[in-house]
Amino acid sequence: MREFANLDEESAENIRKSGALSVDQADKMIENVIGVMETPLGIATNFTINGKDYLIPMAIEEPSVIAAASNAAKMARDKGGFSASATKPIMIGQIQLICDDPHGARTSILGARKKILELANEQNPTLVKLGGGARDLEVRIIETPSGKMVIVHLLVDCRDAMGANTVNTMCERVSPLIEQLTSGRVYLRIVSNLAVKRLARAKAVFSKEALGGEDAVDAIIQAYSFAAADPYRCATHNKGIMNGITAVALATGNDTRAIEAGAHSYASFSGRYKPLTTYEKNEDGDLVGTIELPIAAGLVGGATKVHPVAIANLKILGVKTASELAEVMASVGLAQNLAALRALATEGIQRGHMSLHAKNIAVMAGATGDMVDKIASALVREGRIRLDRAKELLEEEEK
Repeated sequence: MREFANLDEESAENIRKSGALSVDQADKMIENVIGVMETPLGIATNFTINGKDYLIPMAIEEPSVIAAASNAAKMARDKGGFSASATKPIMIGQIQLICDDPHGARTSILGARKKILELANEQNPTLVKLGGGARDLEVRIIETPSGKMVIVHLLVDCRDAMGANTVNTMCERVSPLIEQLTSGRVYLRIVSNLAVKRLARAKAVFSKEALGGEDAVDAIIQAYSFAAADPYRCATHNKGIMNGITAVALATGNDTRAIEAGAHSYASFSGRYKPLTTYEKNEDGDLVGTIELPIAAGLVGGATKVHPVAIANLKILGVKTASELAEVMASVGLAQNLAALRALATEGIQRGHMSLHAKNIAVMAGATGDMVDKIASALVREGRIRLDRAKELLEEEEK
């Protein structure tokens, strides 16, 4: 790798540094390991969710995200914090069937529901003992460029796991039986990341006083309405939500790509891309924010029980179930979105964001130690948060 990329010794040494996750551990997690890529880890504060206080680990490289979420959570505390809930942790496994008589096949599959579920549950008796397992079937007939297809949905309660491996195993095991029942051929057997049976919801009331007055409330609602009407704006609106949720997912060793895919697919579920949050005004003139999205996150399996920092972060968070973790993530997503909308609708997003980004600029210019804060403060005072100006200030300090 060093020869191919012509890496100098300093770059190679930086890759060798692994922190809490050793290279040997990483080598057992993925393939072709050369090192560990570190991401800053911080703690979001001020969160009260369902009457319980949380310190929430967030792993993210973007400045202002953790500060913004913490600030929004502080504003929500005045009205009791966040109330959150989650549906049962049901994941959908899809089995793609091609046959001559789709409607007849659908009837045959549903008629053998009990037998199919029993066969699926034989694959994971431990999950069944814990109260989970295959719960039900759905059968859809869809039109495709290749003609009609029968799509079987195996609905699996995954308890405190994300569940992809379990669901995939069950789908593969019952596929021969489905072929036998229908005289058709099964092709794909795979979990769906559009986990519409595994939703997390959160709500919070933000007083008009905390937000900066009635004008601020109205401005935030106007910003939300913009996102609800325009997919170009909505993409960035939902990205801000995922700033919070993905950071918690990464910190706890969860599959960030699965959660993001599910969120953006759910935003498009109606046929038009929509915000994952809503905002409205109550009779007191305060702002009421809500969020709903699928969150397939787990406490067991994958990196959650392998990565030493993820294990420590889950201890800090103190959640007891995957559903509670999803409730926390939804609350963080709502907080992050509210903070971004408030900044956009009032002072502009760059004021706070660029003030924190100034430290990155100072480091890029070569500042170290106490000089980082000194150069960053000077950049903010001048309102010129640019690399060239940071270098000039550093040169002046070093003379």
